[in-house]
Amino acid sequence: MTRTVAQVIVDGLADLGVGHVFGVVGDALNPLTDAIRVTDGIEWTGFRHEEAAAFAAGARAQLSGELGVCMGTVGPGSVHLLNGLYDAAKSGAPVLAICGQVPLSEVGGDYFQEVDNDLLFRDVAVYRATVTSPSQMPRLLESAVRAAVTRRGVAVLTVPGDLGDLKVEDDRPTRFALPHPAVTRPDDPALAEAAEAITAGSRVTLLVGRGARDAREEVLRTAELLAAPMVLTLKGKEGFEEDNPYEVGQTGLIGNPAAAHALDTCDTLVLLGTDFPYRDWYPEDCRVVQIDVREEHLGRRVPVDVGLAGDVGATLRALLPLLAPVGSRSHLDEARERFLRWQEDQAGLADPAHDKRLLGRVRAMFDNRSEEIRPEALAAVVDRHAADDAIFTSDTGMATVWLSRFVRMRGDRRLIGSYNLGSMANAMPQAIGAQLWAPDRQVVAFCGDGGLSMLLGDLMTIRSERLPVKLVVFDNRRLGMVKLEQEQAGLPEFGTVLDNPDFAAVAEALGIRGIRVTDPAELDEAVRGALADPGPVLLDVLTNPAEVAVPGKPTVSQGWGFAIAKIKENLPSGDG
Repeated sequence: MTRTVAQVIVDGLADLGVGHVFGVVGDALNPLTDAIRVTDGIEWTGFRHEEAAAFAAGARAQLSGELGVCMGTVGPGSVHLLNGLYDAAKSGAPVLAICGQVPLSEVGGDYFQEVDNDLLFRDVAVYRATVTSPSQMPRLLESAVRAAVTRRGVAVLTVPGDLGDLKVEDDRPTRFALPHPAVTRPDDPALAEAAEAITAGSRVTLLVGRGARDAREEVLRTAELLAAPMVLTLKGKEGFEEDNPYEVGQTGLIGNPAAAHALDTCDTLVLLGTDFPYRDWYPEDCRVVQIDVREEHLGRRVPVDVGLAGDVGATLRALLPLLAPVGSRSHLDEARERFLRWQEDQAGLADPAHDKRLLGRVRAMFDNRSEEIRPEALAAVVDRHAADDAIFTSDTGMATVWLSRFVRMRGDRRLIGSYNLGSMANAMPQAIGAQLWAPDRQVVAFCGDGGLSMLLGDLMTIRSERLPVKLVVFDNRRLGMVKLEQEQAGLPEFGTVLDNPDFAAVAEALGIRGIRVTDPAELDEAVRGALADPGPVLLDVLTNPAEVAVPGKPTVSQGWGFAIAKIKENLPSGDG
């Protein structure tokens, strides 16, 4: 039986194992969504906003390593996908976006809702094509999927509204021929050069990122041999926080003094599977060796003495026999001592009873006079009660800061967020994609109040799909990171205050259990109950808006700017 263009596409995706397609139905997509309706092994998940659908597809792709698929219809429907697709592209997630288009006969005539998709997605996509004839199928689908998977990026396939129902005369099964990932390592001379550079130092620090996730054993052996403290990127938390006697936490604005010290005092820095972008946090005047599977990443952030292009695990297995052990452990011991001391201090802040003790009462006079819940306490309680195989998502901003400092990636926990694009509003839709990928696992979204409210409509998707997602809202009635940025620059807070509703009541109105917490004494029980609930829950926790996340290496100018900002904020306004 000869199939239609739409059925060829849907059958191909089903054969590939794509379990869900995310989007908003409409006009040009009708042939495609109808094909999904009648096809086994693939389901349609309707969203209220295409941006959320793209975030969900990207989350599924990041967690599974396999293709995620979203759809947007003609014009605005496709435009709405753009931000979520940028996040997928920046995260290296293979995503296929299928976009509607006006009838082929109307293309180029400024027809109603016509948008040039090939131009629109030029910057974000590794592959773009518009189907102009049924005879191009399934070849264009195969090319789009291969490009997305092999180049770890976004492919966009545009289908005009009058082509989806047309018959493919020379029909055949799809053949994607996706290659198995190659495991490569540098040649022996390059390894010898790297070993010479590393063994020339006595104070070695490792900066470990997501690209080393599958090489835990080799990375730990390297740290032991070199007595090297291990600084983790945010995406490197997965796989390296449990039973790791070398870890000293994160660096950057979300980091801690121990990690900053480990970097600043090293004479040799070894980058393992990371493209950490913040150049101000790299040490100066030290040797740098970098291992990354993507050759274009070598030396992109910091000048390197030796760059090794290859799989981190395979490269370290070949490199380790060439390395001599470092005699002194003082560099590691000093960094670890600072890290454990910092963790102890943070644990004190995270205690819900902190502000009842003497030192806490003194501090609260300056930064928490209303005795609101400290966000550190909320993050720590979630960490304590969440499952060891929970999947966490976090909104960009202060929610990510608290997660990075207080949630440990123990067991089989996973973590995703908009950590490269830095978009708002990602946590909730990414949690939807995560829950559909792993329906039996606990999924916890760390939501900022600004982020949640930006795509609030897709709470209804959680309800409609009956997804047991847990939304933890850090409700400080602020765009907290923007507030901090303004104050560090010496500017008074402006435009960041949010006139929030009772988010728990909003959730209840939508058929989702809502819990609102205002008393620190009720926090533990509320979090425990929310995470134990078998259905979806929105936990709205009113947190202290004046809380400051001190970076690992605060500067004098930041401190001075903050003081000036506080003075300005408390000056009377007006002419008098």
